[in-house]
Amino acid sequence: MTQARRATGRLTQAHWRQLTDIPLTIAAAVFLGAYAWEVIADLQPPEDIIAETIMWAIWGLFVVDFVVSLVLADRRLHWFFTHFLDFLIVALPALRPLRLLRLVTLLKFLNRGAGRALRGRVVTYAAGAAIVLVFVAALAELDVERHAVGSHIHTFGDSLWWACVTIASVGYGDITPVTLEGRLIAVGVMAAGIALVGTVAATFASFFIDRVAVTNQIENDETQDALALLTAEVAALRAELKTANNSNSLEHS
Repeated sequence: MTQARRATGRLTQAHWRQLTDIPLTIAAAVFLGAYAWEVIADLQPPEDIIAETIMWAIWGLFVVDFVVSLVLADRRLHWFFTHFLDFLIVALPALRPLRLLRLVTLLKFLNRGAGRALRGRVVTYAAGAAIVLVFVAALAELDVERHAVGSHIHTFGDSLWWACVTIASVGYGDITPVTLEGRLIAVGVMAAGIALVGTVAATFASFFIDRVAVTNQIENDETQDALALLTAEVAALRAELKTANNSNSLEHS
């Protein structure tokens, strides 16, 4: 792909991703800091204006990234519909916190320590995604529930506890959202929690199955070695018996 780009002198979508992946991830981290500052501190003017300005500026970067990626796509209509969630995120400012999930791309650097095994990469991404999702969901839930009538979520500790319980599909029911936005966030966290739990469970099941398979293979190899040794000993014994019989036959003759 890179050679093709150099040959044509045209910027490709793959090269654009290489150029912007890390900068946009850093921008998402800055967005997270500004969003967390605004929500947890419950900022009032003029501090909230500073935080909002930072977030709107970074949101603008995500819009540019989406437009450029669409323009560079080989099949633009197909790319648009396969990235429709990205379109909703940049089109609806209320969904901007979902862009924080780009922070999961930071886990690619942790993958170097996770080894080449697919299982290690799955666990790394699942754990990182769960942490980011819980934190973002807690912030978003606190943002929409804090001042709602009848709300049970008034502090970041309350929302963080709610996010942990919800993503784990425990459902104690001691803290529940009362707003429409809060319930929509809850639905998203529940769906993500089911997917993450299923992924982790399948990964561990695969690990134990592989360990059993390795143990069985070792036992089979040991059995084969023992059979080969026994076969060799039987063959040697037969050879000795045949030699002894031949010697007896010569003596009698």
